Amino acid sequence: KRLLFDTHALVCLLEQNGFTTQQSEVIVTALVKIMNTNLDMIYKDMVTKVEQEIALQQVMSHIGAVKKDMIILEKSEFSALRSENEKIKLELQQIKKQVLDEITKVRADNKLNLNLEKSRVKELHAQQDRALTQTDRKIDTEVADLKTMLESHKLDNIKYLAGSVFTCLTVALGFYRLWI
Repeated sequence: KRLLFDTHALVCLLEQNGFTTQQSEVIVTALVKIMNTNLDMIYKDMVTKVEQEIALQQVMSHIGAVKKDMIILEKSEFSALRSENEKIKLELQQIKKQVLDEITKVRADNKLNLNLEKSRVKELHAQQDRALTQTDRKIDTEVADLKTMLESHKLDNIKYLAGSVFTCLTVALGFYRLWI
């Protein structure tokens, strides 16, 4: 887990470029400490293949548990939806029955109103027929009365005519006898 490199070669390189041996060793020591600290931090964050597989198995078991929970939830939701659907079906059937009852009631009311109206019209026609019959009877009675009166006047006229004729004849005979 350690990064290995040739520190002596780096010290020599630094000395060739103008650093003293002590300065070069201090710089290389500092670099090694910094690198080791960085590597420790990096290695802390890293996992081994075994740890990675264990973590993967744990994640997969969590995923499996979540899937099971989702299936259970889905089934319970499906059951809830099914029961809600059944409730809605029952409500629709009740509403349908109420609508059919209302339609039946309206039809019955309409039939009753129609029958009442027919009866009223028949009664009105019967009244009109009775009134017509009474009017016909009155007219027939009046016509009969007029005929009777006409016959009576006719007889009176015939009487007066006969009386006038006999009176004229009597007067004419009386003049005839007087002149003869």
